[in-house]
Amino acid sequence: MKFWVLGACIAALALGGCAGEKFVGRPGLEFVPGGPLPAPERSDLVAGQREYLIGPYDELKVQVYGIDELERTVQVDASGNISLPLVGGMDAAGKSPLELARAIETSLRGRYVRDPQVTVNVSKVNQLVTIDGQVKKPGMYPIMGKLTLMRSVALAEGAGDYADLKYVVVFRTVNAKKMAALYDLRSIRQGIMDDPELYANDLIYVGESRGTRLFQTFIQASPILTTAVLAVLN
Repeated sequence: MKFWVLGACIAALALGGCAGEKFVGRPGLEFVPGGPLPAPERSDLVAGQREYLIGPYDELKVQVYGIDELERTVQVDASGNISLPLVGGMDAAGKSPLELARAIETSLRGRYVRDPQVTVNVSKVNQLVTIDGQVKKPGMYPIMGKLTLMRSVALAEGAGDYADLKYVVVFRTVNAKKMAALYDLRSIRQGIMDDPELYANDLIYVGESRGTRLFQTFIQASPILTTAVLAVLN
């Protein structure tokens, strides 16, 4: 019986090692076998970018051209507001840096500065996504521009050794309602499914394959089996 179990394990591992990934693709996705892919147009390079919106706890550098006394680095508070000299309190959250700069110019114009020219830059980002579960480096990561599910896993240095790529969950709050969606990362990698876009405060969980962990534990606990498997694979 022991030899039958050993043979079955070896055969399963050998077959699994021989099987390779196959690119499938989805309708509307043009596949170029062997490549090369054509170079993107200039418009393609910016089409996927999302305008950054300021959020609570972001750190902003505000400059008024020609008036050094009004230059400030401020932090957006929990309510999404900032306070500036001559301007006072102002709602910043939900605005782009350019929109906030224009709002500051409107507040300064006429009363204090004839023709103010304001720039706002985000010096520290505090809009985050949380990546947990079977990834190599779980944690909280800043989100700037457009971030997708595949890119988020790459940010966490890739899937872990025991990851179940068909069980990847994205948790999100929409209008105070808790929501979740299940994704198969293998299908996204094969082009079958679109790579979904992520947003600030999303939580990504990569599931664990208990079968893979159990098999690895079994292999590590059995030096004789490990030697036999390596012999077959070699």
